[in-house]
Amino acid sequence: MKLIVESGATKTAWRTVLEDGSVRDLVTEGLSPTCLDQEHLQDIMRNAIPELNPEGKRVECIYFYGAGLVSEASAAPLRSCLEMWCPFAEMEFHSDILAAARALFGDGSGVVAIMGTGSNSCLYENGKIVRNIRPGGYVLGDEGSGVWLGRAFLADFVKGMLPVHIEKEFVDLTGLDYPTVVRKVYKEPAASAFMASFAPFVLSHMSDPYVFGIVEECLESFVRRALARYAQNASDPDAARRIGVAGSFGCACESILKE
Repeated sequence: MKLIVESGATKTAWRTVLEDGSVRDLVTEGLSPTCLDQEHLQDIMRNAIPELNPEGKRVECIYFYGAGLVSEASAAPLRSCLEMWCPFAEMEFHSDILAAARALFGDGSGVVAIMGTGSNSCLYENGKIVRNIRPGGYVLGDEGSGVWLGRAFLADFVKGMLPVHIEKEFVDLTGLDYPTVVRKVYKEPAASAFMASFAPFVLSHMSDPYVFGIVEECLESFVRRALARYAQNASDPDAARRIGVAGSFGCACESILKE
Protein backbone atom coordinates (compact mmCIF):
# COMPACT_ATOMS: atom_id res chain seq x y z
CA MET A 1 0.00 0.00 0.00
CA LYS A 2 1.13 3.53 -0.80
CA LEU A 3 0.13 6.69 1.05
CA ILE A 4 0.20 10.05 -0.70
CA VAL A 5 -0.36 13.21 1.34
CA GLU A 6 -0.61 16.82 0.17
CA SER A 7 -0.94 19.37 2.93
CA GLY A 8 -1.34 23.11 3.20
CA ALA A 9 -1.93 25.20 6.28
CA THR A 10 -5.71 24.78 6.15
CA LYS A 11 -6.39 21.27 4.87
CA THR A 12 -4.66 18.00 4.07
CA ALA A 13 -5.62 15.62 1.25
CA TRP A 14 -4.80 11.97 1.96
CA ARG A 15 -4.90 9.09 -0.52
CA THR A 16 -4.06 5.44 -0.04
CA VAL A 17 -3.36 3.39 -3.16
CA LEU A 18 -3.98 -0.32 -2.66
CA GLU A 19 -2.28 -3.20 -4.45
CA ASP A 20 -5.22 -3.60 -6.87
CA GLY A 21 -5.06 0.09 -7.81
CA SER A 22 -8.12 1.12 -5.81
CA VAL A 23 -7.89 4.26 -3.71
CA ARG A 24 -9.30 5.73 -0.52
CA ASP A 25 -9.42 9.50 0.01
CA LEU A 26 -9.74 11.65 3.11
CA VAL A 27 -9.50 15.36 3.88
CA THR A 28 -8.43 16.62 7.31
CA GLU A 29 -7.21 19.91 8.71
CA GLY A 30 -3.76 21.12 7.70
CA LEU A 31 -0.59 19.36 8.87
CA SER A 32 1.84 22.23 8.97
CA PRO A 33 4.77 21.61 11.34
CA THR A 34 5.42 25.36 11.40
CA CYS A 35 1.92 26.07 12.74
CA LEU A 36 1.04 23.03 14.88
CA ASP A 37 2.78 21.36 17.80
CA GLN A 38 3.65 17.64 17.94
CA GLU A 39 0.61 16.72 19.99
CA HIS A 40 -1.78 18.33 17.50
CA LEU A 41 -0.07 16.56 14.59
CA GLN A 42 -0.43 13.24 16.40
CA ASP A 43 -4.13 13.84 17.05
CA ILE A 44 -4.83 14.42 13.35
CA MET A 45 -2.95 11.28 12.31
CA ARG A 46 -4.54 9.21 15.07
CA ASN A 47 -7.92 9.84 13.45
CA ALA A 48 -6.87 9.85 9.78
CA ILE A 49 -4.69 6.77 9.29
CA PRO A 50 -7.05 4.15 10.80
CA GLU A 51 -9.85 5.53 8.60
CA LEU A 52 -7.65 5.27 5.50
CA ASN A 53 -6.31 1.84 6.45
CA PRO A 54 -8.95 0.10 8.60
CA GLU A 55 -7.54 -3.35 7.81
CA GLY A 56 -4.15 -2.36 9.18
CA LYS A 57 -2.32 -3.31 6.00
CA ARG A 58 1.39 -2.62 5.77
CA VAL A 59 2.16 0.80 4.26
CA GLU A 60 5.20 0.34 2.05
CA CYS A 61 5.90 3.95 1.12
CA ILE A 62 4.69 7.45 1.96
CA TYR A 63 5.02 10.47 -0.30
CA PHE A 64 4.35 13.65 1.67
CA TYR A 65 4.08 17.05 -0.02
CA GLY A 66 3.63 19.87 2.46
CA ALA A 67 3.72 23.63 2.93
CA GLY A 68 6.81 24.67 4.87
CA LEU A 69 8.84 21.54 4.12
CA VAL A 70 12.13 23.17 3.21
CA SER A 71 14.57 20.70 4.79
CA GLU A 72 14.80 17.32 6.49
CA ALA A 73 14.72 19.12 9.83
CA SER A 74 11.39 20.76 8.98
CA ALA A 75 9.96 17.33 8.10
CA ALA A 76 11.19 15.70 11.32
CA PRO A 77 7.98 16.25 13.37
CA LEU A 78 5.88 14.72 10.59
CA ARG A 79 8.26 11.80 10.12
CA SER A 80 8.21 11.09 13.86
CA CYS A 81 4.39 11.01 13.94
CA LEU A 82 4.05 8.89 10.79
CA GLU A 83 6.59 6.36 12.07
CA MET A 84 4.27 5.64 14.99
CA TRP A 85 1.59 4.41 12.57
CA CYS A 86 3.68 3.20 9.61
CA PRO A 87 6.95 2.00 11.16
CA PHE A 88 8.13 0.05 8.09
CA ALA A 89 7.31 2.60 5.40
CA GLU A 90 9.89 4.34 3.25
CA MET A 91 9.15 8.05 3.39
CA GLU A 92 9.79 10.97 1.07
CA PHE A 93 9.06 14.58 2.04
CA HIS A 94 8.84 17.38 -0.50
CA SER A 95 7.51 20.91 -0.61
CA ASP A 96 3.96 21.30 -1.88
CA ILE A 97 5.40 23.43 -4.68
CA LEU A 98 6.74 20.26 -6.31
CA ALA A 99 3.29 18.66 -6.13
CA ALA A 100 1.78 21.74 -7.79
CA ALA A 101 4.50 21.81 -10.47
CA ARG A 102 3.97 18.16 -11.37
CA ALA A 103 0.20 18.65 -11.45
CA LEU A 104 0.34 21.78 -13.62
CA PHE A 105 3.18 21.02 -16.03
CA GLY A 106 4.13 17.34 -15.68
CA ASP A 107 7.61 17.06 -17.20
CA GLY A 108 7.25 20.41 -18.99
CA SER A 109 8.21 23.97 -18.07
CA GLY A 110 6.58 27.07 -16.62
CA VAL A 111 6.21 29.34 -13.62
CA VAL A 112 4.26 27.66 -10.84
CA ALA A 113 2.15 29.61 -8.35
CA ILE A 114 0.45 28.18 -5.29
CA MET A 115 -2.19 30.61 -4.05
CA GLY A 116 -4.09 29.12 -1.15
CA THR A 117 -3.97 29.85 2.56
CA GLY A 118 -0.32 30.73 1.94
CA SER A 119 1.58 31.19 -1.30
CA ASN A 120 4.68 29.86 -3.00
CA SER A 121 6.16 29.87 -6.49
CA CYS A 122 8.95 28.44 -8.57
CA LEU A 123 10.47 28.28 -12.03
CA TYR A 124 10.04 24.74 -13.32
CA GLU A 125 11.96 23.58 -16.37
CA ASN A 126 11.77 20.13 -17.95
CA GLY A 127 10.34 18.50 -14.87
CA LYS A 128 12.66 20.10 -12.33
CA ILE A 129 12.47 23.11 -10.03
CA VAL A 130 15.34 25.38 -11.06
CA ARG A 131 14.52 28.41 -8.90
CA ASN A 132 12.32 29.03 -5.90
CA ILE A 133 11.83 32.50 -4.45
CA ARG A 134 11.30 31.80 -0.76
CA PRO A 135 7.70 32.46 0.29
CA GLY A 136 8.58 33.79 3.76
CA GLY A 137 5.46 32.54 5.53
CA TYR A 138 2.54 34.57 6.80
CA VAL A 139 4.71 37.01 8.77
CA LEU A 140 7.42 37.76 6.21
CA GLY A 141 5.70 36.98 2.94
CA ASP A 142 2.84 34.89 1.50
CA GLU A 143 1.86 37.62 -0.93
CA GLY A 144 -1.01 36.57 -3.18
CA SER A 145 -2.67 34.35 -0.60
CA GLY A 146 -5.70 34.13 1.63
CA VAL A 147 -3.62 34.81 4.73
CA TRP A 148 -2.08 37.96 3.20
CA LEU A 149 -5.53 39.29 2.32
CA GLY A 150 -7.04 38.30 5.67
CA ARG A 151 -4.12 39.84 7.56
CA ALA A 152 -4.43 43.12 5.63
CA PHE A 153 -8.16 43.21 6.27
CA LEU A 154 -7.78 42.48 10.00
CA ALA A 155 -5.00 45.06 10.28
CA ASP A 156 -7.38 47.70 8.93
CA PHE A 157 -10.10 46.41 11.26
CA VAL A 158 -8.01 46.78 14.42
CA LYS A 159 -6.85 50.24 13.30
CA GLY A 160 -10.42 51.39 12.61
CA MET A 161 -9.72 51.89 8.90
CA LEU A 162 -12.50 49.79 7.37
CA PRO A 163 -15.43 51.50 5.66
CA VAL A 164 -18.23 51.81 8.22
CA HIS A 165 -20.72 49.59 6.41
CA ILE A 166 -18.17 46.81 5.88
CA GLU A 167 -16.99 46.94 9.50
CA LYS A 168 -20.58 46.69 10.76
CA GLU A 169 -21.34 43.71 8.54
CA PHE A 170 -18.09 42.03 9.55
CA VAL A 171 -18.72 42.46 13.30
CA ASP A 172 -22.36 41.35 12.98
CA LEU A 173 -21.25 38.21 11.10
CA THR A 174 -18.23 37.21 13.22
CA GLY A 175 -18.76 38.84 16.61
CA LEU A 176 -15.04 39.68 16.69
CA ASP A 177 -13.51 42.54 18.61
CA TYR A 178 -9.95 43.79 19.03
CA PRO A 179 -8.98 41.65 22.09
CA THR A 180 -10.31 38.48 20.43
CA VAL A 181 -8.43 39.12 17.20
CA VAL A 182 -5.17 39.73 19.07
CA ARG A 183 -5.61 36.59 21.16
CA LYS A 184 -6.33 34.38 18.15
CA VAL A 185 -3.43 35.76 16.13
CA TYR A 186 -0.78 35.79 18.86
CA LYS A 187 -1.87 33.27 21.49
CA GLU A 188 -3.73 30.43 19.75
CA PRO A 189 -2.55 27.80 17.23
CA ALA A 190 -3.17 27.99 13.47
CA ALA A 191 -3.05 31.79 13.27
CA SER A 192 -2.52 31.66 9.51
CA ALA A 193 -5.68 29.61 8.98
CA PHE A 194 -7.61 32.04 11.22
CA MET A 195 -6.52 35.06 9.19
CA ALA A 196 -7.07 33.31 5.87
CA SER A 197 -10.60 32.33 6.91
CA PHE A 198 -11.73 35.91 6.27
CA ALA A 199 -10.61 35.94 2.64
CA PRO A 200 -14.02 34.67 1.39
CA PHE A 201 -15.75 37.54 3.22
CA VAL A 202 -13.37 40.05 1.65
CA LEU A 203 -13.73 38.57 -1.85
CA SER A 204 -17.52 38.61 -1.57
CA HIS A 205 -17.33 42.42 -1.38
CA MET A 206 -15.19 42.96 -4.47
CA SER A 207 -17.64 45.53 -5.84
CA ASP A 208 -16.61 47.90 -3.05
CA PRO A 209 -13.66 50.13 -4.11
CA TYR A 210 -11.90 49.65 -0.77
CA VAL A 211 -12.07 45.86 -1.00
CA PHE A 212 -11.04 45.82 -4.65
CA GLY A 213 -8.03 47.92 -3.72
CA ILE A 214 -6.66 45.53 -1.10
CA VAL A 215 -7.28 42.49 -3.33
CA GLU A 216 -5.46 44.22 -6.17
CA GLU A 217 -2.57 45.09 -3.83
CA CYS A 218 -2.41 41.46 -2.65
CA LEU A 219 -2.10 40.13 -6.20
CA GLU A 220 0.19 42.88 -7.50
CA SER A 221 2.64 42.27 -4.67
CA PHE A 222 2.82 38.57 -5.57
CA VAL A 223 3.45 39.36 -9.23
CA ARG A 224 6.06 42.02 -8.43
CA ARG A 225 7.91 40.21 -5.63
CA ALA A 226 7.80 36.70 -7.09
CA LEU A 227 6.28 35.79 -10.46
CA ALA A 228 7.78 38.53 -12.62
CA ARG A 229 11.27 37.91 -11.22
CA TYR A 230 11.57 34.45 -12.78
CA ALA A 231 12.03 35.95 -16.24
CA GLN A 232 15.49 37.10 -15.10
CA ASN A 233 16.77 33.52 -14.77
CA ALA A 234 14.82 31.44 -17.23
CA SER A 235 16.98 29.56 -19.74
CA ASP A 236 13.75 29.14 -21.71
CA PRO A 237 12.07 32.56 -22.06
CA ASP A 238 8.79 30.89 -23.06
CA ALA A 239 8.74 29.03 -19.75
CA ALA A 240 8.69 32.30 -17.81
CA ARG A 241 5.65 33.41 -19.80
CA ARG A 242 3.63 30.32 -18.92
CA ILE A 243 2.14 30.66 -15.44
CA GLY A 244 0.16 27.86 -13.84
CA VAL A 245 -1.88 28.57 -10.72
CA ALA A 246 -2.97 26.08 -8.06
CA GLY A 247 -4.94 26.86 -4.94
CA SER A 248 -8.46 27.91 -4.02
CA PHE A 249 -7.55 31.56 -3.44
CA GLY A 250 -5.95 31.86 -6.88
CA CYS A 251 -9.02 30.30 -8.49
CA ALA A 252 -11.32 32.70 -6.63
CA CYS A 253 -9.25 35.64 -7.93
CA GLU A 254 -8.95 34.27 -11.48
CA SER A 255 -10.44 37.20 -13.37
CA ILE A 256 -8.50 39.98 -11.64
CA LEU A 257 -5.35 37.82 -11.59
CA LYS A 258 -5.50 37.42 -15.37
CA GLU A 259 -5.73 41.19 -15.75
